[in-house]
Amino acid sequence: MAIGERIHFFRKMRGLKLKQLGQAVGFPESNADVRMAQYESGSRTPKADITGRLARVLDVSPQALTVPDIDSYTGLMHTLFTLEDVYGLKVTEIDGQIVLHVDVRYGKDAAELHQMLCSWREQAAKLEAGKITKEDYDRWRYHYPELDTTQVRVKVLPQGLSEMMMDNLHNDE
Repeated sequence: MAIGERIHFFRKMRGLKLKQLGQAVGFPESNADVRMAQYESGSRTPKADITGRLARVLDVSPQALTVPDIDSYTGLMHTLFTLEDVYGLKVTEIDGQIVLHVDVRYGKDAAELHQMLCSWREQAAKLEAGKITKEDYDRWRYHYPELDTTQVRVKVLPQGLSEMMMDNLHNDE
């Protein structure tokens, strides 16, 4: 889906008029609606700073606006093919249903994608069980990864710093 369609989707979701959104982003009243219409129609593409301001006003992650172009079935298929190439996404059949899954043996990127999909599934399960509302679920999705609390990110220290810390630990004993 092109960025213009995503802007339109979130603007409608928030109940904003073109002019309201344009002014909230910082465009003058005289051309705020025209500028937003240009973005939504795809005749103009917002630069990164405008995309950031749009995301703040629409209360979504900038990445929620800049998803890959999946406007056609062919474009969608090529996006899926890229996910297969890069992340080990596989298409199989289980009980007569087509299923996409990640082969975690494909490598580090596949394992990371698997973890992200597990986080998504966890939120979807909470929604299905009535533990969170649809609004909570959408907020999590549209602010991913900022609101994702299920994934643990570990920063690895450079080797020299790590050795120095271990030496200091041993010296203190």
